[in-house]
Amino acid sequence: MDSKTIPFPQKILTPSELSALREEYDEILSVVSFFGEKVLQLLEGTPLLLSVCDDRGFVLHMMGDETIRKTIHDLGISPGVQFTEASMGTNVVNLSLKYNQSPIELIGDDHYHEYLHGSACYAVAFHYTDVNDLLGTLTIMTAKEFKNPMMVTMLATTVDSIERELLLRKQNQKLNILNQIIMDNTRNGIVLTSREGEIITYNQYAELFTGRPKEEMLGTEVRYLPSMGEYIYDVIQNGTTFEDIQMSFEHNESEDRLVCLFDAFPLYDEKKKLLGAFGQFRSITDRVKAEEKYNYLANHDDLTKLPNRRCFKEKVTSIIQQLQESGQSDSSNQVAVVCLDLDRFKIINDTLGHSSGDTLLVMVASRLQEVLAPNELIARMGGDEFMFAFSGENCEAAAVMRVKDILGVFKEPLNLNGYDFHLTASAGISIYPKDGRDLEELMITADTAMYSAKGRGLNTYALYSPDMNITTREQIVLESSLRKAIENEEFRLFYQPQVDISTGELKGVEALVRWMHPSKGLIPPNDFIPIAEETGFIHQIDTWVLRTACRQNKKWQDQGFPHFRVSVNLSSMEFLDDGLVDVVKEALNESGLDPKYLDLEITETMTMNVDHAIPMLRNLSSLGIQISIDDFGTGYSSLSYLKNFSINRLKIDQSFVRDISKDANGTNIVSVIIAMAHSMNLEVVAEGVEQKEQLRFLQVQKCDEVQGYYFSRPIPAEEFEQSFPELIAKVKKLY
Repeated sequence: MDSKTIPFPQKILTPSELSALREEYDEILSVVSFFGEKVLQLLEGTPLLLSVCDDRGFVLHMMGDETIRKTIHDLGISPGVQFTEASMGTNVVNLSLKYNQSPIELIGDDHYHEYLHGSACYAVAFHYTDVNDLLGTLTIMTAKEFKNPMMVTMLATTVDSIERELLLRKQNQKLNILNQIIMDNTRNGIVLTSREGEIITYNQYAELFTGRPKEEMLGTEVRYLPSMGEYIYDVIQNGTTFEDIQMSFEHNESEDRLVCLFDAFPLYDEKKKLLGAFGQFRSITDRVKAEEKYNYLANHDDLTKLPNRRCFKEKVTSIIQQLQESGQSDSSNQVAVVCLDLDRFKIINDTLGHSSGDTLLVMVASRLQEVLAPNELIARMGGDEFMFAFSGENCEAAAVMRVKDILGVFKEPLNLNGYDFHLTASAGISIYPKDGRDLEELMITADTAMYSAKGRGLNTYALYSPDMNITTREQIVLESSLRKAIENEEFRLFYQPQVDISTGELKGVEALVRWMHPSKGLIPPNDFIPIAEETGFIHQIDTWVLRTACRQNKKWQDQGFPHFRVSVNLSSMEFLDDGLVDVVKEALNESGLDPKYLDLEITETMTMNVDHAIPMLRNLSSLGIQISIDDFGTGYSSLSYLKNFSINRLKIDQSFVRDISKDANGTNIVSVIIAMAHSMNLEVVAEGVEQKEQLRFLQVQKCDEVQGYYFSRPIPAEEFEQSFPELIAKVKKLY
């Protein structure tokens, strides 16, 4: 059977056959129609179609939304059609008839046939419960977007009402009221008492709900029955009636909580003489659980299980309102709102994919939750942003201490699939009432402070101050200017020499982009590269840097300069672009530069998606270019994969080089990296060399190349050309 083809029923009743079958089901259809109308009224506004089928799967009656009815009629489904698995595929009608004790739901692509993938269908079989005769099934069909677990509960409750009504109609009307109520197969718990208050009937569902065995309860006084006993006793004493009293039963920790609605009323004979009391309780456990689940989902983040934005707003707004109503919203009673954002988390998502990013977010959420005190609030606001709230006296000072504790959870790396992730975060703090009179203002000011913290350098915090708004406006203006920077040719490339540590010869230069803003002057990369990555302009900048560096190097070669390589940094976005190889080819062809004089620098993080990194590096290497891993030691490289990458050298991050002159850890790390790289036949370049002592240590360790301010700062192309002889002489002298 083809799931893409709309099936055609094997059997369709003739009008006369359908009429005869409806007549046979006349009383059943009248009961179903009555309760069906109740369902449609209760769910007014939701497009629903209710259908009734007999025990062989023939559709007898439809009621509800005309649009759905017309749609399925156009598909060949109408009263008289028989639903069989052989002709119609797997469907809720057949499943409910087959497994007639359980509700059935098929939502979206749960359906076998694709023409039903846009719908949500629910079905429950109904019986004559006294003899358990299967009568048929009641189904609800609606659009997939209106799916709701409550519909199963509602349908089951409706069928329960239908079955009870059918059973009552089936009973002999001459039977007295006691025989009508006491049913062996009822799904409700039932307790009957004598006029003296002794329990005379106690069914199996009463045992289930209360946890008290029938043998123990018969003959005892109802007043001592937990929860409901006092209500039934009041009925006997005062003739009171109770309806829909909600009760919960928890027998032990290993069993689920049962929730019931309880009714109680007096029973009289034909002379209005009291016979006793009747109590019943029907389970609404499924409905209550569904409501609790919906309430939970409405207030919690589905991924991390932390409170969400909605919950955070409600709770913090309530705290602020309480302070305002009590007149305590002064400096001694404050609320601190903290906005925390993970630093450069977008790179992880771009490189490893959102699935791995989500796993890390769950780990982060767990750590953040562990560090909080019971009266402190945390929420995930979306993405990699979290919010906290603290309240009390001297709130500002306390908040600063708490934020330090929170940032401290990032000191230990997070391990995922064998990689150690050294994440950091930036936090902004705003204080009620001085930084905002309501939560919206506090969230804005905390967010502003957080971005100010990022601007100071990552892994820190900042308290909000009004002058930060100026910085925020400046960032917006900067983003707007960035859009025009490429077409206005405002970018410049600076070049920093890379020196052979054993000969002092120039082996290459690293091309570093700078922005010459028409009014702000020279803007360093840290101020605009993050904005470029967020806005997507980094792709255009990467392409411009690559083409410009290739042309410049070829120009120097044509001018008679020694042949050396030029190193170009790639962003993660560019490296993940499947068209990168073609972009590099075009840059080389356009400039005429020999591929061996181009070196592409990538970071460790970019190599984590090994399924992409290995073929991409292999394809780039096949062009004849060279490849370096930049900032080595600060990312997440797995040594087991490193040997599979088509790379030429590792660049030791300047933070390790800087530590050479400070402590033994720095020297040990550098020594290990150099030894490891040489064992894999890779060259090593040390960045950030600023002192002679650092150079001498690297020479002893047989590092291959160095670059840094010790030899030269990054300089523009024009200055590099004009001062080249002096630069080479200086390098030789310092070497």
